[in-house]
Amino acid sequence: MSKNIILCGVGGQGTILASRLIASAAMKKNLPIKTAETIGMAQRGGSVFSHLRIGEDASTPLIAKGTADLIIGFEPGETVRQLPFLKKGGAVVVSSRPVMPVSAMIGKSTYDASAMIDYLKQNVEHLTIVDADLAAQELRSSKTLNVVLLGAALRSGELGLDEPEIIESMKERVPEKFWELNLQSLSWSK
Repeated sequence: MSKNIILCGVGGQGTILASRLIASAAMKKNLPIKTAETIGMAQRGGSVFSHLRIGEDASTPLIAKGTADLIIGFEPGETVRQLPFLKKGGAVVVSSRPVMPVSAMIGKSTYDASAMIDYLKQNVEHLTIVDADLAAQELRSSKTLNVVLLGAALRSGELGLDEPEIIESMKERVPEKFWELNLQSLSWSK
């Protein structure tokens, strides 16, 4: 198995934890994995992304443009920004909830999340849109979006990993008092 996966979002959304859960699950299956993360802007609400390359042919951690099998997008605009990395026929799992970029907040640009979702619908053949607001309402928590998206990626079949390894990894990295909520979040779907 060989998979190139990009996770992208905005600081504070749990992108890095989700990346580490995927990496840990791959290691549990004895799959070679290389990762690279950009987290410097996370504290300022800026872009955060992770590249994960799973498999024997992963000689470098960075994914070349046009070669990602899957993009897990925590934010629509950030997902559109990473779209050039997606290979033809690749899949995208994206949250419908926008997070206003810092540049738009200070008046330097405008941001229309619905236009971003429309762009993804027009340009991605295998697209899963996760209603993050409904998930937060039904789970009574907005803090598990990362696990909700991870569950959607598992169900898409494009992640190339299995739920038991993800659950085991989660239990190793998340405090026990949050296990039940995260298990519910992993299986949440609409």
